[in-house]
Amino acid sequence: MPFCPMEGWSLHYEVEGEADAPPLILSNSLAADMSMWDRQAPRWAKRFRVVRYDQRGHGRSTATGGDYSIGMLGRDVIALMDHLGIGRAHWCGISMGGMTGMWLAMHAPERMLRLVLANTSALMPPRELWDERIATARAHGMEALATPTIERWFPAEFRAREPETVTRIRAVVAATPVDGYAGCCAAIRDLDLRDGLGSIRHQALVIVGDKDISTPPAAGEFIRSCVPGTLLARLDTAHMSNVERPEEFVDLVETFLQLDQPSDLASV
Repeated sequence: MPFCPMEGWSLHYEVEGEADAPPLILSNSLAADMSMWDRQAPRWAKRFRVVRYDQRGHGRSTATGGDYSIGMLGRDVIALMDHLGIGRAHWCGISMGGMTGMWLAMHAPERMLRLVLANTSALMPPRELWDERIATARAHGMEALATPTIERWFPAEFRAREPETVTRIRAVVAATPVDGYAGCCAAIRDLDLRDGLGSIRHQALVIVGDKDISTPPAAGEFIRSCVPGTLLARLDTAHMSNVERPEEFVDLVETFLQLDQPSDLASV
């Protein structure tokens, strides 16, 4: 089980694919772990060196104490890339993973190639919402947040159609360390990447879910309007678009990453 040693803690990761293939880093959402990519990673590993990792305080990565920041989460990725000898990589992140990717594109542009920013936002108000979630987690544990989280992430028809998938992901949410969840909630609460979006010069694909109430389509459309040349794709999903529409998500991302000159979603 590979871990990247940090300063007094460790970051859990997995690598699939050929060592000389183009690197592709996958970054999970709040209250999830690298298993959220189970339906995508094996397929992408046929063409890319796929690196999955558990964000700080999630999965098997250490839950350090205190508030986190998106910058902190971004610097974790740079340390992981250095550990693996990766100079530049493609990026695919959902929700908090997309926020981390935007921070990296702004603050370490030389380390990023193409960006896939799915079901994400540059700002997540109101602050009080995140403070309430932190308080609930600390007072009652993650079990109290598991069902409401799943209901935001997946529409009722998907929950009825794939109960085993929903049960598995709910267990991941419930098992998220409270310190890790609270720390990342603080990072999202304090997030405001709006002013830096115009500095991003990477080829990017923003994916929105038409039924997403956590990061509504307008949030992705705002990112597209600010980042020059960004493409936008819509999926008939709620927040976890890669879980709801795994094959569509796989094809969309893989095609985008392999286009000679991404310019038109009609070819994606």
